[in-house]
Amino acid sequence: MQHAVGAPLPPPQGPGNGPWTHQAQHQGHPGQAGPPPPPMAPGPQPQTPAPAPVPQHAPVPPSRETTGHIQLPPGGPVPLPAPPAEAGTGAATLAVLLIGPAGAGKTTVAKLWAGRRRVPTAHVSLDDVREWVCSGFADPQAGWNDHSEAQYRLARRTCGFAARNFLANGISCILDDAVFPDRPVVGLGGWKRHVGPGLLPVVLLPGLEVVLERNAARSGNRRLSDEEVARIHGRMAGWYGSGLPIIDNSTYDVETTARVLDDVLARSIASPPAW
Repeated sequence: MQHAVGAPLPPPQGPGNGPWTHQAQHQGHPGQAGPPPPPMAPGPQPQTPAPAPVPQHAPVPPSRETTGHIQLPPGGPVPLPAPPAEAGTGAATLAVLLIGPAGAGKTTVAKLWAGRRRVPTAHVSLDDVREWVCSGFADPQAGWNDHSEAQYRLARRTCGFAARNFLANGISCILDDAVFPDRPVVGLGGWKRHVGPGLLPVVLLPGLEVVLERNAARSGNRRLSDEEVARIHGRMAGWYGSGLPIIDNSTYDVETTARVLDDVLARSIASPPAW
């Protein structure tokens, strides 16, 4: 399925292109042109003196208090990070994809890990980006169809664009998504294409009982039926044997899981998984 790529928006259509039209409107009669200027009197016209030459000055550098002058580098495919010189991920700039079923704790762990690092690190959740669509949101719980798949793909591409731009400006990024090992259409290939070959995937997969308990504490469209949770969890078990690092955080609290994640990522930087 082909999806449109973002492009600059055209000006709004309408009479006179709205209030920003280049033609001034007469104040007393909106929408009508003002009176024409009076005709020139016959006879010789006075000569207008030539303007004095404007002295040339060297451009003044912008003040540090002036906004809008900082040039941001464009985002490109994320390469593999260099191995850190200290324990854990240290000050490495890296892109991480945290995978797991609903209720695995992906978003909570990702936020804590990003917030505890000593270097700037952003967190982007695909579910949050999908829900930017307010009117016309295609809820996957109502059925997976072309509409929900198109919105998922758009959200994934938006997350990848954000991650590439964060890393181009020296900010690490951790993303989270429920990526299935048996569905290439919404699998790792799309994430690698949108982020780059340096993306480091890690699977968070606690036991089914833990996932069911956490799902029961959810509300709104984030809460799934027990049958759906069990089905998703069973499909996620396909990551075993895939070569990706897997963390079973059934007995870990959030802080412990974040520390284990950092250790796993350090090993992934030293020896990237084949995927």
